[in-house]
Amino acid sequence: MILVFIEIREGKVKKSSLEVLSEGKRRADELNTEAHAVLVGHGAGGLAPEVFPYGASKVHVLENSLLAHYSASSFSLALVSLVEEIKPEIIFFPATSMGKDLAPRLAAKLGVSLATDCTSTACKDGKLEVVRPIFAGKAFATVSFKSSPQIASLRPNVFPLLEPGAEKGEVVKKEVVIPEDQIKGQVAEIIREEDAEIDVTEADIVVSGGRGMKGPENFDLLRELTAILPHSAVGASRSAVDAEWIDHQHQVGQTGKTVTPNLYMAFGISGAIQHLAGMSSSKCIVAVNKDPEASIFKVADFGIAGDLFKVIPHLKEELKKAISE
Repeated sequence: MILVFIEIREGKVKKSSLEVLSEGKRRADELNTEAHAVLVGHGAGGLAPEVFPYGASKVHVLENSLLAHYSASSFSLALVSLVEEIKPEIIFFPATSMGKDLAPRLAAKLGVSLATDCTSTACKDGKLEVVRPIFAGKAFATVSFKSSPQIASLRPNVFPLLEPGAEKGEVVKKEVVIPEDQIKGQVAEIIREEDAEIDVTEADIVVSGGRGMKGPENFDLLRELTAILPHSAVGASRSAVDAEWIDHQHQVGQTGKTVTPNLYMAFGISGAIQHLAGMSSSKCIVAVNKDPEASIFKVADFGIAGDLFKVIPHLKEELKKAISE
């Protein structure tokens, strides 16, 4: 059986989790087994109907008052109790901020190995085999597992969603016991950013700016583009973040977030290897830079060697026309 962790944020199921569940269902069919999902949190069972259509035959709901807010220590303890009970052969996580925090803790508690940020999965001789980027994305490693359960986190926006199916299935609720003395920290308060934008790892389109934006006020030009483009987010290079032109949560790259959108637009970004490591797997890359020799053009599908401050206004008008038609 394959178990998939379903991430919940602000009372909603994250799309990246449904992508992972879809892939889990594909591998489960190949192995002639079932795909199960697990929801962790106080009152999380109400979200089960959103999970069933993407391949789960059973949804496990782990409840405890200490699970009202995410913490790696409480969630990992809850998952250990479930894994020891149902004994899945494979466990999948989304490679989101939460997944990257939780998966290694679970693996450590179970004493098994973990493959992170995987971009492909397959089954070979009844065992899971995954592909993950290494050396900042310059190479790919095919990894198999010697330990069980086999645990992997899958990169968002890589694995296609299944066509939604049945909306019903079995829900198994379990009140887990979590010793409070084992909880190292708890969330006291969640402070949300005003006018919070969609996370770059979840966006279908990422519009990024670098040092060529020349200042924080010019990132409003990129926000004007995302206001036109559906399900889009503003990204940034490390140089723009280091200059404090935009918050770190927007940073794309080796020391930021890895994104795989359908469209990545890079404005004023030179294309340092650290930045390319976080976005080179985008399905389509469009770059605008005044330097025709900029490294970003080596990975771009389309490029404009020109002044971004002249390009963006024209682009904005053309996008408005295209969307209105």
